[in-house]
Amino acid sequence: MSELLDNSRHRIETLKGIIKQLHDGADPESLKEEFGDLLAEVGVGEIAAMENSLMADGMEQAEIQRMCDVHAAVLGGAGSCAPQEVPAGHPVHTFQLENVAIREMVADYRTAIESLGGDGAVEACRLAQQALVGVEVHYLRKEYLVFPYLEKAGIAGPPKVMWGVHDEIREKITAAVDLLDNAGDLDAEMLGIAVETVIEPMLEQIESMTGKEDRILWPMCLEHLTIRDWEAVRGQWDEFGKGLVEPAGVWLPLLPQLPEKPVELPSDDAITLPSGHLSLRQLTAVLNTLPMDITFVDADDRVGFFTEGEDRVFARNRAIIGRKVEDCHPPKSVHIVEAVVEDLKSGRRDVAEFWIQMGPRFVHIRYFAVRDEGSDYLGTLEVTQDIAPMRALEGERRLLAEAPGDGAHT
Repeated sequence: MSELLDNSRHRIETLKGIIKQLHDGADPESLKEEFGDLLAEVGVGEIAAMENSLMADGMEQAEIQRMCDVHAAVLGGAGSCAPQEVPAGHPVHTFQLENVAIREMVADYRTAIESLGGDGAVEACRLAQQALVGVEVHYLRKEYLVFPYLEKAGIAGPPKVMWGVHDEIREKITAAVDLLDNAGDLDAEMLGIAVETVIEPMLEQIESMTGKEDRILWPMCLEHLTIRDWEAVRGQWDEFGKGLVEPAGVWLPLLPQLPEKPVELPSDDAITLPSGHLSLRQLTAVLNTLPMDITFVDADDRVGFFTEGEDRVFARNRAIIGRKVEDCHPPKSVHIVEAVVEDLKSGRRDVAEFWIQMGPRFVHIRYFAVRDEGSDYLGTLEVTQDIAPMRALEGERRLLAEAPGDGAHT
């Protein structure tokens, strides 16, 4: 056993050396020739361990991502294998079917490109592009359903790198859509240049991703994710909408149904919610960090809770807890509050909103009916926010400003 572990460690360290040489400008073909025998023995787990180790050594994710296609070219068959047999309806089976569909869409797109210059060719490209936008749901399911379970299994590097490539593909898709929307303004020469510099790189990266998934990602996932993990993935599958293909069957794990075990928290006062867990200390801090004031009035019209943020719009103190809502407002406005609560309680409204100018503040006040899954009224939620800073926003801000005073922490 120790000999096997030593061999694996040796392969991982050698892989790291190969990748570092690539980043230093070594010739990929020479490395493939030099390390061909070793690469043939590498498993998908060792590729994951190599990426994790590189990031632990300080290599930036962006640098690994930048060289991702070069890595794939050198690793070639390393860690690759024929698609594993999984039951129809299993998430991996559906992902594999979607990859077949993606490759077919890429081929159709390239056929449309070949006809550019002829009648209807641009429209054919637009239709092909529209179909290709469907890869977004495929990527979202990977990012939000599969990657979390890989990370829990200790495999953090590959998901981060792959997510970064997804974002590069998204940028290319947006650029291609914009290009085709304005293709009527381009002559044949400019259109050809645009295809070469925008569309073809997009198609190459999308097609390459399907190979990385089938050869590396899915075998890695099948090796490390448990049957309960896959059950959770399948249970949340439909939350992301319609994908490129429908599952080819109904997959049911051959295990007894067990309640999902909550994540253990160190605190004894953990509050378990359907979507996660928070300690009382965490929950209090989260609510008081929200950039808005929240007050909850229960079904008996008594104040049950309010947040205590540092910069409240309207003053609140703990003496109001348990007090009737009509007793918490001045006489001149109490009739408005009573009417709002009655409308929400009766179902005539689900939301009521107001906005007022208060000096430099522009205050947006919303009242929401709070109902349970059976639509029974539980109370009213008042949400108050000064939206003057948001009304002043213009243009875009995609990077965090370095100037102090905007809430940034260094």
